[in-house]
Amino acid sequence: MRTGLGQPARDHERYLWTDAFAVCNFLELYRRTHDEEYLRYAAKLIDKVHQVLGRYRDDDMRSGWISGLDEEPGRRRPTAGGLRIGKPLKERDTDEPIDERLEWDRDGQYFHYLTKWMHALCQAAFVTGNAAYACWAVELGKAALEGFARRSRSGEIVGVYWKMSTDLSRPLVSSMGLHDALDGFITFREAQLAAKTLGNLGAIGLGAAIESLALLCQHRNWTTGDSLGLGGLMFDACRLCRLSGEDALNDACLLEELMDACRNGLMAFLGGRQLSWPASHRLAFRELGLAIGLRALPMIADGISKDRRRFGRECALPRSVDLLLPHESLSESIVSFWMPHAQHPDANWLAHRNINDVMLATTLIPDTFLSVGQI
Repeated sequence: MRTGLGQPARDHERYLWTDAFAVCNFLELYRRTHDEEYLRYAAKLIDKVHQVLGRYRDDDMRSGWISGLDEEPGRRRPTAGGLRIGKPLKERDTDEPIDERLEWDRDGQYFHYLTKWMHALCQAAFVTGNAAYACWAVELGKAALEGFARRSRSGEIVGVYWKMSTDLSRPLVSSMGLHDALDGFITFREAQLAAKTLGNLGAIGLGAAIESLALLCQHRNWTTGDSLGLGGLMFDACRLCRLSGEDALNDACLLEELMDACRNGLMAFLGGRQLSWPASHRLAFRELGLAIGLRALPMIADGISKDRRRFGRECALPRSVDLLLPHESLSESIVSFWMPHAQHPDANWLAHRNINDVMLATTLIPDTFLSVGQI
């Protein structure tokens, strides 16, 4: 395995996005095989991520937990200060001008990576019954919104920064990601569900954050023709239709918006004929992100049909999903194209091998990743 679990020298290769998918894959392998070795892999990987990405880099003048906690409290609360991305270069200095190309390789924190890790922790909590994972997810959510929130002069949250410094003291990229508020709104609800389900009521405390993110989700155009973003939108829609909630009407309206955006985005993506381009002009992990999202379409249809209280017969949702369902087979086409590259890696595959491999694995066994709570 290239997770580096047995190789301390490879700690520098920890990458929060890749590791979040890997945790879900280990949990899914456990569910399918009942081999507890996969549970141990998941637990060890979570531990490793917290020990590495919850601390400052070796080449940083600062040291210890990025939360500022002392060693033992930091171990008990490893997500209290957020988690680093795991980029190869350290974050830019305060007096260093931004270089847009170089910024992609610089460390810091991404809001949408933190929500992916929260999701992985929630899934670990549900599969293992260990409430600590849910508690860490909740604490990470609190740190994320507190650190990334862009506030008005009156203190109202009006946006979410795209990228923050490792210690969450300053924005590194001030723009807001297209789906960051949506990711947060759904993932924070998932974390609250995990905490409630496991009886850790004192660890919840995300209500105000969820309300703030819900406001940021109002009157938004979610449409994107980007393959990875489109897959993420389907992932969010899948979780939303499986989350229980009292605000049934608003959930139905939001889900309808998401499905319309998915359909419009998919038509734009297919119209660009990117899947006919040579591999050298494509990025596997982005297309595999779309493939994972497409795997969610039958789950979305099933979730809508089973919850008539939220998604009643007068709702246009079933038709929206019916228009998308025929495109689920596109997922197989994407996997079939990239599988030979994974089996016999070329330079294009090797340039992003870790993320390519883990996204391909998730496409093949997507159930845990696409779930909220017990399957």
